[in-house]
Amino acid sequence: MTTSPTVPEDGRLDPMPSAVTGERRRLINLAYRMLGSLAEAEDVVQETYARWYAMSPSQQAAVASPGGWLTKVAGRICLDVLRSARVRRERYVGEWVPEPLPARSEWPAGATDDGTADPADRITLDESVSMAFLVVLEAMTPAERVAFVLHDVFRYPFAEVADIVGRTPAACRQLASSARRRIDASRPPLSPTAQRARVVREFKQAWEAKDIDALIGLLDPEATAVGDGGGRVTALLHPVEGAERIARFFADRTLPGRLTLREYTVNGQPGLVARLDGVVVAVYAFDIADDRIRRIWAVLNPEKLRPWKTG
Repeated sequence: MTTSPTVPEDGRLDPMPSAVTGERRRLINLAYRMLGSLAEAEDVVQETYARWYAMSPSQQAAVASPGGWLTKVAGRICLDVLRSARVRRERYVGEWVPEPLPARSEWPAGATDDGTADPADRITLDESVSMAFLVVLEAMTPAERVAFVLHDVFRYPFAEVADIVGRTPAACRQLASSARRRIDASRPPLSPTAQRARVVREFKQAWEAKDIDALIGLLDPEATAVGDGGGRVTALLHPVEGAERIARFFADRTLPGRLTLREYTVNGQPGLVARLDGVVVAVYAFDIADDRIRRIWAVLNPEKLRPWKTG
């Protein structure tokens, strides 16, 4: 935020600071799931608060539920951003992958959510922020995505969702139902976290050893690997498909002595982070089912890695 949430730039004191400022992290949670971009989510929340503080004290006092007002405004801004994002992403160089959430620590320390991290300092890491989940959300229409996130993830009633989306409650119910079918169709049987972590660790070791056979054994025969460089760094413009092609692609990639691979939590799931001279240059997320990697998402776009470099 560029302005203090309790004392706006014009010096007026917020008559209900806790009811307003306490919503910030929930709004970021909501906006990130809607947009798949932490930077855009933070912009949305900043704009939401700017609109709140643009109101007079009497207008603010007339709002029965500040949290509901903020959610409505943030949801509508997200809807507008999603509509314009479709145009922007048509011009995006190569594949677009959601922005990965920064992790506090390496595995095994980051392997489980043991409650030691302050939940107020991070976005809740559950299935709804996994890379696989966000990629499915990305294929939805803006209205579907907003209705689904608000209702199925944040449990808002359809009457409130309708007010945000600009549809009837019945229409929003249909939107959420359609989105839910997409999610269910794409969701593989979930393996235990330790099991997924083991697969990622073995992939890392096989990659470092350039062991093509071991890599193939860890990949689903129909696996897909996607790279997102955003035109800013070298990355494949199209996905790599098939276990052998992916294995050879990674085995052929140079890992200079100054580049290190570390096991990290990436959007709540076991992943890898590549550092060159201590600077994060790539984040890898995995979709794993039945001890096999189905999809790999490699985020190399420096703009999407900024939170990892400052964390």
